[in-house]
Amino acid sequence: MTFYILKLVIMLPLIGLLIYGSLWLYRKYQPQTMMRQKTGSLNIVEILPIGVNNKLAVVDFEGRKILLSVTRGGVTKIDAKNAD
Repeated sequence: MTFYILKLVIMLPLIGLLIYGSLWLYRKYQPQTMMRQKTGSLNIVEILPIGVNNKLAVVDFEGRKILLSVTRGGVTKIDAKNAD
């Protein structure tokens, strides 16, 4: 019985640390992998979450920076300007 309690006392914090570490790594590297998706003339410059289902995205498309609102319902262009 004491061996079981000893294993429990040792393993529970280790499992908790593994869960915390994997979530931390996911949060740290997930946005960067999305930012590295570059195809031809379309580049995602920055994404800013502004709510649970809402984001603002700056996209560079053929030398123009475009500000987009991304929601569950769709994507809306807010503003566009030439990149200098």
